[in-house]
Amino acid sequence: MSVLVYTESEKGKFKKNALEVASYASAVAKMMGTTVTAIAFNSTENESLGEYGVSKVLHIKDETFNTFNAGDYAATIAQAVKSTDAKLVILSSSTDTKYLAPLLAAKLTAGYAPNVVAAPESITPFMVKRTAFSNKGFAHTQIDTDVKIVGVSNNAFGAHENKTAITVEEISGSKDDKKNDTKSVDIDKVVGKATIADADIVVSAGRGLKGPENWGMIEELANVLGAATACSKPVSDLGWRPHGEHVGQTGKPVASNLYIAIGISGAIQHLAGVSASKTKVVINNDPEAPFFKAADYGIVGDAFEVVPELIEKLKDFKAQNG
Repeated sequence: MSVLVYTESEKGKFKKNALEVASYASAVAKMMGTTVTAIAFNSTENESLGEYGVSKVLHIKDETFNTFNAGDYAATIAQAVKSTDAKLVILSSSTDTKYLAPLLAAKLTAGYAPNVVAAPESITPFMVKRTAFSNKGFAHTQIDTDVKIVGVSNNAFGAHENKTAITVEEISGSKDDKKNDTKSVDIDKVVGKATIADADIVVSAGRGLKGPENWGMIEELANVLGAATACSKPVSDLGWRPHGEHVGQTGKPVASNLYIAIGISGAIQHLAGVSASKTKVVINNDPEAPFFKAADYGIVGDAFEVVPELIEKLKDFKAQNG
């Protein structure tokens, strides 16, 4: 019996959350007295998982799996669960895995707990702590099924090195036997800069920027910090920024170490989508903006004065500290 972890990758490279879930699986396997097996699709970095406690990788090398398909991925992972007699499956809480996990749970008749933020509180019974009510509270959830599925919240557990001897086994993927009329027509990927899902720092802006022509300072601040850029829903609806940058409850969730909101008042849907971020900073000229109540730090001031000065201070700091 082993713990099985699904490790996400893109263009052969493991995503940040793959190392986090591998670390989480390693910690849980230690509690259970077992080992970790990972499943990976078209990865070129399989051996690197040994640095995070994985002892075996089941690798599917098949170009037909280059584009994520929840049904086919669920069928392949279910096959791996049965072949390894795994009783616990660990996933991230990305957009893809939240689509994949319910399909996998149905195939395995397994209980599924998403948004888990810590190692299990107990193994028998199996109890985990997870966020609930749009990250406003916690639920302590017990899973009683034979096979259990856990979705780990992004940036909740962290990546921890635990070097382990590793082997790689090539296996064949499985196609979903259910009729699936969903197909990818076009995929818009961010190229050459940090993505919202993987970034430690996210710089976001709203209608307080007054127009798309003023986004240069947001991008400059993001470049200085090595951050991803994001925006509020009204901004993407107005066409000022791509919809792929829209964060919030109705957009992409953010669980970064630092989230900087500039000219965003803080509608409840936006706050719910970014509440998992560890440190939140708001810059707004309205001292009554709701975001100030949710922020760890706030600056009341004109973004067009504050942000350029902040950029210069950060550049000076980086120059002095290498």
